[in-house]
Amino acid sequence: MKVERILFPTDFSEGSVHALHSAVDLARHYNARLSILHVIYDIGKAFQSHVPHISTDEIHKEMNAWAMKELDKCCIEETRGLANVDKSVLLGVPYEEIIKFAEKEKIDLIVIGTYGRSGLDRFIFGSTAERVVRRAPCPVMTVRVPAHRE
Repeated sequence: MKVERILFPTDFSEGSVHALHSAVDLARHYNARLSILHVIYDIGKAFQSHVPHISTDEIHKEMNAWAMKELDKCCIEETRGLANVDKSVLLGVPYEEIIKFAEKEKIDLIVIGTYGRSGLDRFIFGSTAERVVRRAPCPVMTVRVPAHRE
């Protein structure tokens, strides 16, 4: 398998932290470019309607700034020494944006954590990792939080 581009989507959960280790190890092993992506959930898109009385543009701008800081904070130590790392923040429905990004950037492998949302959030929003696995244009490696951590 030829792996030149790896995508690591993160929601900053514990599952993502575990998946980051695997993504970085694979990027080092294959000398691949590592793209780190966070998707801000666009509530308006999710419910296909306008959210009234809220300046969503301002909220999204603040969330984008926060997410970029979090990407730097969560990944700086782990990615130290990797030559080819890029970080992106997108707005939309997470699984859709991950798949679009993978297609556009010709990603060879997606490494994603499986322990993010649970309970009511999972019921309402579904599992992003599950949807990515079903629709991705490339292989997907899912990384679970070890059982002793659950």
